[in-house]
Amino acid sequence: MSINQSINQSINQSINQSIFVKEVVLSADNNGWGVTYSPSRKFICALKGSTVEMKCEYRYPSTNLIEKFWFTGNYPVSLETQEEYEGRVTNSCYETMGKKSCTLRITDVKESDSAVYKFRFITDLSGGRYIGEPGIRLSVTDLHVTVSDNSRFYPSSKTVKCSSSCLLPSQSTYVWYQNGQKIFYEDSTYSDYFDSKDSISCAVKGHEDFPAPLKCDFISTSSSKTAESLFMASSEISKTKTSTLQPRSRGSELLLNNIQSSDSGEYYCEAENQLGKRRSTNLNVDVKYAPKPFVVSTSHKEVVELNSLTLTCSSDANPGPSYSWYKDNLMMLVGHGGVFHFPVVRSVDSGTYYCRAENKYGRINSSSVHINVECEYKIATVIKCVPFC
Repeated sequence: MSINQSINQSINQSINQSIFVKEVVLSADNNGWGVTYSPSRKFICALKGSTVEMKCEYRYPSTNLIEKFWFTGNYPVSLETQEEYEGRVTNSCYETMGKKSCTLRITDVKESDSAVYKFRFITDLSGGRYIGEPGIRLSVTDLHVTVSDNSRFYPSSKTVKCSSSCLLPSQSTYVWYQNGQKIFYEDSTYSDYFDSKDSISCAVKGHEDFPAPLKCDFISTSSSKTAESLFMASSEISKTKTSTLQPRSRGSELLLNNIQSSDSGEYYCEAENQLGKRRSTNLNVDVKYAPKPFVVSTSHKEVVELNSLTLTCSSDANPGPSYSWYKDNLMMLVGHGGVFHFPVVRSVDSGTYYCRAENKYGRINSSSVHINVECEYKIATVIKCVPFC
């Protein structure tokens, strides 16, 4: 080995030993050395453009402090010396009642600021360097509005959500803007009806200067041409077997308010623009409802003993109702559907009758009818039957 090689090897060993000594990190249990971070959850989700503060308390044995700073990454270099943080970062340190603290403040945070931030201090002791672990993780996010459909039957009914790429504090409240005007919703989501001309944006309350970009594309179309939709109902088809079509609404949706049984039927829509016209498939609308009021009818106005008699009741309902018959408020053991038939009526059949119609949506009683069975033979005036008739 030459003299130069020997000298170089000696120098390298000396340098390596020096570097090794400088990178010694003391543990928290090492004679009162330590760093405690605030917030204690050690995670911050911040909106792009806002200001973030991180605080720590640090401690060390009685000695002289040479340097203290915050850094990110694997190389402990003060943020205040880095170009990307120039003019945006300050480290304020102070001592109160024997507790030493430093606060890192970053203004106008960017997505590139997302990182783990750690605090380091150096004393004049040999090997007296300390890095606080695990540090505080900062995630910088911007807001955006997401849109989801509420129903395939109402394309303009949407749920909008104010979203971010990291979890904002659970107590956050929101501010919503529709077409430039503030609206009174404070949750992260809300539902409403929107059309293609609407715009929506959101912000976190207290950070209104950092809103989400405007969301405008609420209704997507397959053509760049404006389509005119004609909603039509063919409800007469199932009732009268006619193909007559009656326009019900213009626009991309048909809203049936206070829906009635007469709204049952087959519906479809036609969309037309300069490029042509196309019809949707049929949609069957079957309106369900409870039995409607009805009366009992009799087959004869005068009921004479030994003749036949039929009582009939019929209520409009969907699905069709079941019927039960009552005489003098007592359920009868016989009877079929909405028809009650007496092959031979007798005096004991006199009384007050009504029927009940019922389905899964409700039930209703008919009005009552009084049956007075008369003798077959009458002299001058109506005579009530007696047992020997």
